[in-house]
Amino acid sequence: MFKYALAAIFSALIALTTAPAAQAAAPGHTASKKHTVKHAAAKGGRGKARAVASARPRTGKVIINVRGKRVVSYRPVRSANFVAIPRSAGDAAGLNLTPDQVGLASNVAFVLDQTSSEVLFEKNANVALPIASITKLMTGLVVVQAQQDMHEMISITEGDIDHEKHTSSRLNVGARMSRGDLLHIALMSSENRAASALGRNYPGGISAFVEAMNAKARQLGMADTRYVDANGLSSRNVASARDLAKLAIAAYQEPLLREYSTDPKYQVDAGGRLMHYSNTNYLVASPDWDIGLQKTGFINEAGRCLVMQAMIQGRAVIMVFLDSKGKQSRTADAGRMRRWLEQLQLRAPGLG
Repeated sequence: MFKYALAAIFSALIALTTAPAAQAAAPGHTASKKHTVKHAAAKGGRGKARAVASARPRTGKVIINVRGKRVVSYRPVRSANFVAIPRSAGDAAGLNLTPDQVGLASNVAFVLDQTSSEVLFEKNANVALPIASITKLMTGLVVVQAQQDMHEMISITEGDIDHEKHTSSRLNVGARMSRGDLLHIALMSSENRAASALGRNYPGGISAFVEAMNAKARQLGMADTRYVDANGLSSRNVASARDLAKLAIAAYQEPLLREYSTDPKYQVDAGGRLMHYSNTNYLVASPDWDIGLQKTGFINEAGRCLVMQAMIQGRAVIMVFLDSKGKQSRTADAGRMRRWLEQLQLRAPGLG
């Protein structure tokens, strides 16, 4: 039951907002503060003035949604220039306190031998967390296995605009391109409007598409997984690292998903406008890596995420890293993990 309680907490953003200290920037408040300091200085000098100026308590408000109920608490802050820093769901649960022998920056990790299903490494692998754009790997799997026409032209509409995180997109409303191109840039460049359009143009619309995503998750035995959209912008899209390894193994069976997710660059024609896209995972272009499938993801609640299939010392390995901090930390973790496996003299089955 513990992991389900965690999943309920993780489904919402933990927002820190400024309290009375932020009001110091307002002109009226500034004038009042100057008057207070001046009055205090007249009575007892600069030391007393500073004491009066800092007498007002400064607090930060923390809002958490737990099972649909809004819980508000306040905590003291030390600086008048307090800045809200969103915490990831993993940090909020204390997963960042879990040590590991590899020195990973990720709160969660899971590494699996793709052929034998032998677990090579795990860290908080059973905890369901927000997965951000890793969601698009399931989006691609549902589209491909539904055998939808990859040449059918699809238009971007107002319904594809992100009202969850208010992210921008290079795909303007009215842009038209093939389903195949939308899938390509959704997997390779994590294009949110492309993923949304794919779900919206599924038989029965986006609600039927999300139902198909969850049905596929159940079929794959992904018991800790839940989807609510096709692009991963909602923090209510959650999964455990173990579940995502199952998804990666299933997605790897589809040649189109392997090709599109690992293509370093791609050019699309969006209604007469040529646009160039690059892969969000720079490792796919590195000669030091042999990557067969990958997907990155990021929202504040999820941290930096990465799911990847790669060959290491002749052995196919599935890697999952969730809730890493720092733009390059997830790929750096992949490198740390590879070196750790190599140090263990990992060998392909039958090679001794």
